[in-house]
Amino acid sequence: MALFSKTSRAPSMNFRFQALRNLTPDGWLLFATRFIRLFAYGLLAVILFLYLSQLGYSDSHIGLLLSFTLIGDTAISLWLTTRADRLGRRKMLLVGALLMVMAGILFALTHNYALLIIAATVGVISPSGNEVGPFLSIEQAALAHVISDQDRTATFAWYTLAGSMAAALGSLAGGGFAQFLQHAGISPLASYRAIVILYALLGILLLILFLLLSRGVEVIYPSQAQAQTSGASPNVLLGLHRSRGVVFRLSGLFALDAFGGGFVIQSIAAYWFHKRFGADPATLGAIFFGANLLAAFSALAAASLARRFGLINTMVFTHRPSNVLLILVPLMPSLQLAIILLFLRFSISQMDVPTRQSYTMAVVSPDERSAAAGVTNVVRTTGAAIAPLFAGRLLGNPALMNLPFFLAGGLKIIYDLLLYRSFIRIKPSEEQD
Repeated sequence: MALFSKTSRAPSMNFRFQALRNLTPDGWLLFATRFIRLFAYGLLAVILFLYLSQLGYSDSHIGLLLSFTLIGDTAISLWLTTRADRLGRRKMLLVGALLMVMAGILFALTHNYALLIIAATVGVISPSGNEVGPFLSIEQAALAHVISDQDRTATFAWYTLAGSMAAALGSLAGGGFAQFLQHAGISPLASYRAIVILYALLGILLLILFLLLSRGVEVIYPSQAQAQTSGASPNVLLGLHRSRGVVFRLSGLFALDAFGGGFVIQSIAAYWFHKRFGADPATLGAIFFGANLLAAFSALAAASLARRFGLINTMVFTHRPSNVLLILVPLMPSLQLAIILLFLRFSISQMDVPTRQSYTMAVVSPDERSAAAGVTNVVRTTGAAIAPLFAGRLLGNPALMNLPFFLAGGLKIIYDLLLYRSFIRIKPSEEQD
């Protein structure tokens, strides 16, 4: 037994840190951009619904606006990510950062609903506190390009942890800063607008860091002439060729999962806690700081589980109990109990994220990675974009305001079952004997 504990436990603890030691300067830059971006998303998400409500919009109008935000991100992301491998990953990341800055500025400056719709559709705004826009897809492809297959899942776990930590700190900072400004005598609307301006400034910082990336993150994409010379001229659709079938099947399932999750994106969940229990901005910031912090470490634990049980098994069998807990949150009679259930849920909720990202990168060709990540993430955003249309209306009805949690958990459980059935036999290279 002593021999077993020394030889099996140590490697499981060390391989994750080895992945960090193997990161290149470009890898560390991508970690930094992930951290800054998710901090900005968390900062904004915790107050976004409250900000729009202060502008005088109804719950249903806000739900519509959030849907347009996600729909616009989807269209832009699809265009950028399916061209990134051919036109340049760095260029597409810079365009995404510019759109983030533009959206933050417009949201801060205008009260006009039509202009907000335009800003939400064209710009990059995250009402969920999670990734939107082209960044995640292209960064995933760039990371997978500069690391080994053996380090991929562990690196993606650290990458997810960095994002979750940043979102947690952003949520805490957003709620705390708004509360601080309000205690200082500043109106709620002005306090929320200050956070929107800070979001735009962080977009500028992101732009600067993307400029520092080297050409090492780019893929050598075969030209049409080279493909014809080699006798292999792939039929490309949305940047995909050999991996198209697998990517489209994954995309359909990911859309279902995201549609369920769209009923309880962070802005909606924060507003639900405010409406159901009267939680103030500082309390909301603390709630989602704790939730995202737990999510961060759950993502890191996924690397060890995936190494032992496989990527698909880890994705499915950690996701199911988290969705049961999600269903139970609105059944709690007090704020404290609801927070406990939410924290339990987040403590295992992100284990499927690095495993899902790693699995997608593993089963496609290197020159399809940006496109594959882009298509799968775009359909996830599309699914998440539709749900707030319904969630906003449900929140406006006191008799139905708990229903978004039930719908989210139920749909996500169906996704787990379908994913396992469809992909358990398709193994990534590191799991093949």
